[in-house]
Amino acid sequence: MTSSMRWADVETAGAGFAAAVLARFTASKHHVLASLARDGSPRVWGTEVDLWRGDLLLGSMVPARKVDDLRRDPRCALHANPGDGSMTGGDAKLAARAVEVTDAAVLADFTAERQPPPPFVLFRLELTSVVLTEVDGDVLRIRSLRPGQALRTVTR
Repeated sequence: MTSSMRWADVETAGAGFAAAVLARFTASKHHVLASLARDGSPRVWGTEVDLWRGDLLLGSMVPARKVDDLRRDPRCALHANPGDGSMTGGDAKLAARAVEVTDAAVLADFTAERQPPPPFVLFRLELTSVVLTEVDGDVLRIRSLRPGQALRTVTR
C-alpha cells in the first residue's frame, strides 16, 4: 500500500470526487492549516492552496512560524473555508505531509508562472487522506480517499 498520493492520483478516484473537493478549495482564497508546534500541540494558520502540475501546494512568506512547524514535523491537515456555513458543496479536508520544494528549476518555474511575493517557501502536499462531507436533506454522505485504496462512500 502506498503511504501518500499526489493530487493527480485523487483525480483518478472517479465519481467527480476530485472536482468536488477542489471546488471547495477554490471557492475561497483562505483556508485553515493545522500544524504541530514544537511541544506537539496543534497550531492553526490561515493559508492558501494552489494546484500546480498535479500537486497541491502551500506557500508562505518567510520568516513564518508555520514554516518552522512544517520543516520540523511535516504532518499537517488542511480544512477548506466552509464559506457561508450552508454546507453547499460540502466540507473538504485533507491530511498530508508538507514537503518543502527545494529544486531550483521547479522554484524558478513556479515563480515565473505564479509570481509569489518574495521571499517565500513552497511546500508540496503528499496527501494521506482526502475527505468530502456533504449534507443532502437529512442524509449525510462522507466520501474519503486514502493512498492505495478505492474511493469509499459512507451514507448516514
